[in-house]
Amino acid sequence: MSAIAGIYRFGHESVYAEEGERMMQTLQKYPADRVCTWCEGSIFLGCHAQHVTPESVHERLPFYDELRDLAITADAIIDNRSELFERLAVEQGRRQGITDSELILLAYDKWGVDAASYLIGDFAFVIWDAKKHRLYGARDMTGNRTLYTYQYDGGFAFSTVVAPLWVLSSLRKELHEPWLAEFLSIRAMQESVDIGTTVYKHINQLPPAHWFTMEEGKQLLRKYACLDEVEPLRFKTGGEYIEAFREVFSQAVTARLRTHRAVGAALSGGLDSGAVASFAAPALHLQHKPLHAYSYVPVQDFTDWTPPTLLANERSYIQSTARYVGNIHENYMDFEGKSPFSEIDIWLELMEAPYKYFENSFWIRGFYEKAQEHNVGVLLTGARGNFTVSWGPAMDYYARQFRRLHWLQSLQGVWRYSKLTGNRMSHLLPVMLKKATSLEARTWLRRGNRSPIPSLIHPEFAKRMNVEDIPVLSGTGWRKNADQTRKEKFSNLAIANKNGVMATKLSLRYGLWERDPTGDSRVIRFCLSVPFEQYVQNGRDRALIRKAMRDHLPDDVRLNQRVRGVQPADWLHRMLPCWDTFMGELQVMCHDLRAAEYLNMDYIKTTMANYRHSRPEQASDPNIRLFMHSLIVYRFLCGLN
Repeated sequence: MSAIAGIYRFGHESVYAEEGERMMQTLQKYPADRVCTWCEGSIFLGCHAQHVTPESVHERLPFYDELRDLAITADAIIDNRSELFERLAVEQGRRQGITDSELILLAYDKWGVDAASYLIGDFAFVIWDAKKHRLYGARDMTGNRTLYTYQYDGGFAFSTVVAPLWVLSSLRKELHEPWLAEFLSIRAMQESVDIGTTVYKHINQLPPAHWFTMEEGKQLLRKYACLDEVEPLRFKTGGEYIEAFREVFSQAVTARLRTHRAVGAALSGGLDSGAVASFAAPALHLQHKPLHAYSYVPVQDFTDWTPPTLLANERSYIQSTARYVGNIHENYMDFEGKSPFSEIDIWLELMEAPYKYFENSFWIRGFYEKAQEHNVGVLLTGARGNFTVSWGPAMDYYARQFRRLHWLQSLQGVWRYSKLTGNRMSHLLPVMLKKATSLEARTWLRRGNRSPIPSLIHPEFAKRMNVEDIPVLSGTGWRKNADQTRKEKFSNLAIANKNGVMATKLSLRYGLWERDPTGDSRVIRFCLSVPFEQYVQNGRDRALIRKAMRDHLPDDVRLNQRVRGVQPADWLHRMLPCWDTFMGELQVMCHDLRAAEYLNMDYIKTTMANYRHSRPEQASDPNIRLFMHSLIVYRFLCGLN
C-alpha cells in the first residue's frame, strides 16, 4: 500500500527533481515504511510505501526494469497472482517472492494498455515506457484506490491524494463550481455525475475501471471493464449454485488475508460481515492468527427509539457469530464523546473535499484507530454485500412472479414471507401488488417525481449550473425494478468512486488497507449471473447466502428475517450536548456571503427556527440532515480561503 506521485514533462524537457521532492514532502503526514523516488530525464516517480503484504516488505518502489526499459510506481495489491503466474509463465522459483508491482510490469510487457483488464485486486499504478515515450496508468475495476491528475502547459502530474499537486507552481486552489453543484443536487450518497472531475478546478481523477496514456501532451482515456455485463449462469440444482458461491466467495476472502501483520474485520450482527468473518477466522487459525473484530454499539445513555424491526445495538447477534465461528477477538466500541459534529474538520482534512456520510464518520474512523493499535494490516468489510452476496428482495421477486401470471406461486410466497418476517399479509399484499401492477419501473426519477426532500442547493446556483434536472438515483422504493437497481450499483461508477476515495484516504492515514471480499470483481460477476429465483425461495429473502452459510453462521443470524441492524441510531443523541454550538455556527454560516452563493440559505434560515431544540428520534429528519450537510460544505469553503 502506497501513496504515489509523479511528474511527466513534455517535449523531452527534463523534470526538476526538487519539484518532485516537494510533492513527496506533503505525504509525510502519513506513516511510511519506505520512501523512494526515481528521476530520469522527463520523468519523476515517487512512492510513500506502507508494507502490508509479505512481498511488499522487500519491494522497492519506484522500480526500474532495465531489461524492458520500464519504470513503475504503484499502490496495489493483486489478488489473482496464481492466475497471472500461469498466464505470464513466471518460473516456479520466482513465484513466492515476486512483488505485485513486478507482476503489473510483466502484464504490461505482455498485454500493453490492456494489462489492467487482466488484473484483479485493488490498485492504482503508473508506468513509464521509455521505448514508446508513454506514460500509462490504471485504476482497479471497483475503484478501491484513487489517482488524481493535473495537466498543464508543458507537463502532467499525478498523485494518490490531492495535496502533493498543490506544490506545482502553475496550480492554484480554486473551487470547481460544476462539481459542487452536482454534489449539492444529488440526494443520494454519490458526489458527482462527472466522476472524472473533482471539487477543485483543474484537478481531475482517473475513474474506476479506466486506464490512461499520456504521450507528448496527448491523453487517451479508456474504460476497460463493465462489471454488470455477465452471461446468465444455469446449473441443474440449487446445490450447485451453493457450492459455486462458496468457492468464489472463499477465494475472495482468502486472497484478502495476504498480510504479514494482523487481520481485522468490521463485524455487525448481519449476514455480510458475518459471512466474511466466518470464512476468514478459520483460515487465520491455520496461520496461528486471530481475527480482530470491531463492532459499533450505542453509548450507554441512549434510549433506542427505533421501531421493533430495527436494532440499534447488535451486540447479541455479534456475540452469537463470534462464539459460533471461533478465533474472533471481539472489540465493542461506543466512542463516547464523539459525534458527527466533532468529526467534521478531521474528515474534511482526510477527504480533501466535502462528504455526505456524516452519521457514520465517528465510528468508521474509530475502527481504523483501534485497528492501528492492533497492528492490523488488512481490515475486512462486507460493505457491498447487500447487492452481491446477500441480495434477494422477496417482494420484488413475488411481484415479478405475479406479473408473469404465476399468481398462486406469488401469493403463496408472500404468505410464507409474512410468516418468516412477522409482517401481516394485509400489509405485504398491497405492497407486492403495487410493485406488480405499476408501469415499467423507472430507473431515474425526474425532478417532478422526487420525494419532498428539502433542497441543499441555492435555486439560482442550480439554475446557473444547469443542474435542476440532473438525474438522481431514486433508491429502492416500490417503483424501482430491483434487478435493474442492482445493476446500476455496479454500472454507475460514481458509487464505486465515493467508496474508493474514503477507503484509500483512511487507509493511508492509519497505515492499513480496507478490503471488501463482497466487492471482489469475481464475486460481483458471479452474483449478477445467478438467476433471481436462487435469491428468493419459499418466503426466504437472501436465500442463496442463507443456504450457503449453513454450518458457517449460527441460525439466529443466518435465518433472521425479523430485525436488522441500523447504524448509528444514536448519532443525533450524541450531538445534543453541543446543540447550541451547532445551531450557533449555522447562524454564522447564514451570514457568510460566499456560502450564500451556493447553499439554500432562505430555506435554512426559515427552518432553523423550528429546531432550537432537538430529540434523538429526529435522526432521520431531512431538515437536520440538510443542516449537517450545509455545515460541512460551509467549513470546506472556509478552508479554501
